Amino acid sequence: MKKNILNLAIIVFIAFSSNNANAQYNTLWIPDTLSGTHFELTLKDTFAQFKTGNQTISAGVNNSKFWGPTLFFNKEDTVYMKVKNKLNDSTTLHWHGMHLPAVMDGGPHQVIPPGTIWQPYWKVTNNASTYWYHPHLHTMTQEQLTKGLGGFIIVRDQHESSLALPRSYGVDDIPLVLTSRRYNASNAFVTTKCSYGDYMLTNGTPNAQTDLPKQFVRLRILNAEMERAYNLGFSDNRTFYIIATDGGLVNTPVAVTKVILAVGERIEILVDLSNDAVGSSLDLEAYNSGFAIGFPGGEPGTTGEFGSLLNNTTFNLLHINVVAQTNNAIKSIPSTLANNTYWTAADATVSRTIKVTDGNPGPNSKPFSLDSQPFDLTQINNTVNLNTIEKWTITNNNVFGHTFHIHDVEFKIVSRSGSSVGNYEAGWKDVLYLPRNTSATFVAKFDDYSDSIHPFMYHCHFSNHEDGGMMGQFVVKSSTTGINKIEEELNDFSIYPNPSSEKIYIKFGSPLMQAYYIKINNSFGRTIYMLPRPQLQNGIDISNLSPGLYFLQLTDEKTKGTITKKFIVE
Repeated sequence: MKKNILNLAIIVFIAFSSNNANAQYNTLWIPDTLSGTHFELTLKDTFAQFKTGNQTISAGVNNSKFWGPTLFFNKEDTVYMKVKNKLNDSTTLHWHGMHLPAVMDGGPHQVIPPGTIWQPYWKVTNNASTYWYHPHLHTMTQEQLTKGLGGFIIVRDQHESSLALPRSYGVDDIPLVLTSRRYNASNAFVTTKCSYGDYMLTNGTPNAQTDLPKQFVRLRILNAEMERAYNLGFSDNRTFYIIATDGGLVNTPVAVTKVILAVGERIEILVDLSNDAVGSSLDLEAYNSGFAIGFPGGEPGTTGEFGSLLNNTTFNLLHINVVAQTNNAIKSIPSTLANNTYWTAADATVSRTIKVTDGNPGPNSKPFSLDSQPFDLTQINNTVNLNTIEKWTITNNNVFGHTFHIHDVEFKIVSRSGSSVGNYEAGWKDVLYLPRNTSATFVAKFDDYSDSIHPFMYHCHFSNHEDGGMMGQFVVKSSTTGINKIEEELNDFSIYPNPSSEKIYIKFGSPLMQAYYIKINNSFGRTIYMLPRPQLQNGIDISNLSPGLYFLQLTDEKTKGTITKKFIVE
């Protein structure tokens, strides 16, 4: 009997040890996908199990407990979004990298209250690449990102689809969102006075591993950290190939063994596993040790606001197990990927300089800012004329590195501190890394969309920095000057049928009127629907509203004047 018990104990110990050996990694979660032209995204508070013990309060989109589905767009399609805020807090949802009207952009001005539906739409004109969506509520961005709100956007186009590239999502084309988290004693995320996490999450998975086939594979990598940059490379120091930056394919593949990816940046790489044995493994790692202070994540401390167990170390991002190749495996890289023609400094007719200011240590320290102006929702920092090509130079003080992101446009970096730009960032960008005591100059064209009311943003993409006011805003104005007297008069409109139970329609008092924005509020003043530039020819669907009294607030496109009307839902 004792012998049997001993044998059983040995078996259990061996099984436990074996399970522990295998359980040191967790299977990488691959986000679900949504495609087409109509998308519904429900933002909600939830719980997820990241560590042993208590579950962690998190936030997700649709059925996810952290992060959200990957949205597939086709270039030239018009996409219609239905964003439902079921969080306990207000939020926004920014379509990072998308070229679209400011009123659809999802910046700090497009606040979605709890229980409200926001319905933006736009024509997709971006090149095929990897973009993302995330909250952008001023002073709340870090908290909501930390909880897990966000998701990928992958744009397809005819040119990219014609190339022999891996694109079997989740098989040889893998999205990777890199971030880290700190937990308190109750396993709750630490969201205040915390610049860096202590534990790595790849696609929300701690200690992530995945199986990749013995062929070329494509990794779409996003740095969604609060502040940390990553010096990416593989454990065997193999060469890999950059095929796309933030805004699309580069002209030719760029061979590297390491590349720095800062917060908000995306990169698409090809990795050749065709010479690896089935059953072998390797790691994607962050080679972050040895950087001087000023590199985000290079601080020496392990505790406190700027400390982390990962700081100034090399650590694992993804464990890769090599498995058998797939049918129609990609075994080579196209020598030419695109034929981009970039704007140059000589094309610019306007030049601007944005300075990183403040942030100096000491008793009179101020939060980092841009041009010594803390962010103010009511202040327009720059006005850009529609269809101009501009050159912006961003200069950093000597305190710390930052990233700089601008909404609406993709740009070309033309110089760094007056010198040439590395091949690794040769393509279209919307985020750039700005090391301490350096400058970067980019050129962009501000075309298609003008709006004198809703601004676009530019800011450091460290969420704690933008929450602290390191952000500015600009409006794009058309060359049209003035409007005639008739257009200056805000005319009336009517709602019909009223009462109604299915749809309502708008009849304008003047053919010159057009809806810039419509909000529908209930009798208690709570906003139910937010409809930027609504397409009214098919009416407004009110079939989901409970019977009662409602108020429709319409802002006119030309005058930006607002009229409110009552209607009844039967």
